[in-house]
Amino acid sequence: MDTLQAIAENLKEGQAAKVKELTQAALDEGISPDDVLDNGLIAGKNVVGIVLKGAGFEVTDLGVNTPTQKFVEAAQNGAQIIGMSALLTTTMQHMQPVIDALEKAGLKGRVKTMIGGCIVTQEYADSIRADGYAPDAGSAVDKAKELMGLA
Repeated sequence: MDTLQAIAENLKEGQAAKVKELTQAALDEGISPDDVLDNGLIAGKNVVGIVLKGAGFEVTDLGVNTPTQKFVEAAQNGAQIIGMSALLTTTMQHMQPVIDALEKAGLKGRVKTMIGGCIVTQEYADSIRADGYAPDAGSAVDKAKELMGLA
């Protein structure tokens, strides 16, 4: 297993100290920071979910390209925060319909919505009426705690 694969595997397992050690080793080997990020750290796909789990939150990953109805069903089944992420502008357009569907189902007051991703901004979150925005995994934990009244 190469260093980037090891980073991804240890990240999935929540081994923060080992990920830090392997990340430094990759950089010392001459692997570019972009390569470490793209092919090591982002390869575990759901860094925010991993960090939230590590902070004690129960996380259900609904997957990618998830139909709006699955978000509504998750809220109906007890989810307290619905999180959405976008890495491309084409996926951003699917966040607003989820919030609209939660409102239509009468769930928006009971469930909080939180968005993030490298192309998402606080301004966009405000424009679609998301309850929270986080620019990175660490901030996501803080925002989730705030939304749940735990901060």
